Amino acid sequence: MLNTRTSEAAAVMFLLDVDNTLLDNDRFGADLGDTLEQAFGRAGRERYWAIYEELRQQSGFADYLGALQRFRAGLDNDPSLLQMSSYLLDYPFADRLYPHALETVAYLRTLGPTAILSDGDVVFQPRKIQRAGLWTALRGEVLIYVHKQQMLVAMQQRYPAAHYVMVDDKPHTLAEMKRRLGHKLTTVFVRQGHYAADSAGETIDPAADLTIACIGDLRERKLGDFLPSAPVIPLPAH
Repeated sequence: MLNTRTSEAAAVMFLLDVDNTLLDNDRFGADLGDTLEQAFGRAGRERYWAIYEELRQQSGFADYLGALQRFRAGLDNDPSLLQMSSYLLDYPFADRLYPHALETVAYLRTLGPTAILSDGDVVFQPRKIQRAGLWTALRGEVLIYVHKQQMLVAMQQRYPAAHYVMVDDKPHTLAEMKRRLGHKLTTVFVRQGHYAADSAGETIDPAADLTIACIGDLRERKLGDFLPSAPVIPLPAH
């Protein structure tokens, strides 16, 4: 059932990214690459990822199905091609959840309303969230945008709250959201996945309010740990 509910204003609203925050999307990418190479050879694997990267640059999000659609050129008689769609749509994402991811979701829901706030397309990303068991765990409280950091007004309309907490593995995304929402947002950087690794040593401004090693660490935090304590960061002038 589609969830179109707009909740009453909450005190604190928790927002969770998906890829490399709740589940190991890097592992999925490696598995997909290995499967492509087995079916189409190394050249086929490299061609798919080149198409994927081109689409990502154009759209701003990971479009695995769109890349497969373009990849089909010249392969219409290859029996492996149609099997790739099933591979993507039926991939066991529940097996790629990070340790204690579901327990963390359940714990955060005891502290306040909790929802997924993710980037992605409108077919594969919801399917991934459903296959991972996250859709059920979050009771359908899921938002998926092309660029979530640019959709914070829409997010607040859907989930009004006095304060928000965003948990993400991408420090630059967290910084941009902090610049937009200022003291109304607490940013939590989880050091998982290649985006987190690539940012090591970088100066991120503003830095995340909290940094954790893995998603399960949130179970050790109390509600007060997420409330504003640092000086207010002024919102940019319009």
